[in-house]
Amino acid sequence: MPKGPRGEQRPADVIGNAVKIAQIATGEIEDEIEDDGKDPAAKALGAKGGAARAKKLTPEQRSEIARKAAAKRWGP
Repeated sequence: MPKGPRGEQRPADVIGNAVKIAQIATGEIEDEIEDDGKDPAAKALGAKGGAARAKKLTPEQRSEIARKAAAKRWGP
């Protein structure tokens, strides 16, 4: 059975999945979201830290980081 964006179970067929999403959107059924066990405050701070790091990097540093990531992703 396919998994949703957070690992939840979803119907395998397209129509069944569309019906389930419509039911969740209209409030007929409750979406089963499991707690990922992470502290919400820590997640928020992590997002702030990533944004602060990106803000302080120079364009050359960002380019070098992106170049290394692309080489790792697409290289042998």
